[in-house]
Amino acid sequence: MILSDFAKALGQIGDPRFRRVLWWGVGLTLALLVAAYAGLLQLAAMADPGPVSLPFLGEITWIGDLLTWGSALFMLFLSVFLMIPVASAITSMFLDDVAQAVEDRHYPHLPPLGQQSLWDAFRDTINFLGVLIGANLLAFFAYAVLPFAAPLIFYGLNGFLLGREYFTVAAMRREGRAGAEAMRRANLPQIWMAGVLMALPLTVPLMNLFIPILGAATFTHLYHRLAGSAPAPSV
Repeated sequence: MILSDFAKALGQIGDPRFRRVLWWGVGLTLALLVAAYAGLLQLAAMADPGPVSLPFLGEITWIGDLLTWGSALFMLFLSVFLMIPVASAITSMFLDDVAQAVEDRHYPHLPPLGQQSLWDAFRDTINFLGVLIGANLLAFFAYAVLPFAAPLIFYGLNGFLLGREYFTVAAMRREGRAGAEAMRRANLPQIWMAGVLMALPLTVPLMNLFIPILGAATFTHLYHRLAGSAPAPSV
């Protein structure tokens, strides 16, 4: 069932509204990562003590270069873990556009909805981003204690968070927040599994740029399937 939801989402990847969200997501994600790296470089510059004289070694001038290259490697390592929360949270800001595109094509008989305000979308995105980043940073302690279980923890945690957020946002459009949370609790295993399937390809470069959009569309289909919405007949 989940795979059929994903197949429907994949079949709509050429929708202009999907492409619009993709470019917005890519642009904002790259801008945020560049800003984070610029901040890291600034911290490295502030930590640079300048030339240092040591006994037997003389004057050392390469500490600043070491900090700069070290910050670049650290950011590259960190971006692997941050790509999931950053790309997914930013795309969630435009999830309403993706969900509307899915409903226009597959569920045109449903009554129209009002557009979510930009401020509400931005507020929900910031909350989602904070939870995702905070949970992933805390998970580093679990990785250190249980390194052999790190992949299971990583995908299980992000699958739960992604499934929770994307399903709630997709369902909340027609059920309200309380109704969406009730549906999520009643169907938690299926939603969690869908979130894990979404998290797996998010760690693959380039592919991870498309997955948040496909995930948003997939969870829209998942919501309508659980709600019993009949899709429009194929033509």
